[in-house]
Amino acid sequence: MFGMIPFERHDDNMFDMFDNFQKKFFNDSNAKLPAFRTDIRDQGDKFLLEAELPGFQKEEISLELKDGILTIRAEHKESEEEQAKKGEYVRRERRYGSFARTFDVSGIDESGITAAYHNGILELTLPKQAPVVPQARQITIG
Repeated sequence: MFGMIPFERHDDNMFDMFDNFQKKFFNDSNAKLPAFRTDIRDQGDKFLLEAELPGFQKEEISLELKDGILTIRAEHKESEEEQAKKGEYVRRERRYGSFARTFDVSGIDESGITAAYHNGILELTLPKQAPVVPQARQITIG
């Protein structure tokens, strides 16, 4: 039974080295790591935002755009059957609850934003707004 409980490993994964540093350094403060990880790539005329949301169904994810702020929210609820089995777990690491992140999308063409969800990755295409070119006009002298 005890062989099924993973032991703690520290700094084994090079990619998590800075996350672990932040956890240790800010241990006594309210600083937290993001609820889920995102990558944002500049693809010239658009940005591609990829958010890791493994274990979620598409219906559990919501996107809200208001006043230039994009909110990604994912909520995973326990079923009554899972709640009844809580006492039977030897170790439980999967989290249930609500996770949310917000992003400033000023400079983005909000009407052109598209989203897709495949294999636990939410992909948002955020087209950049066309730069506003000041127009000159001739004024006639009367």
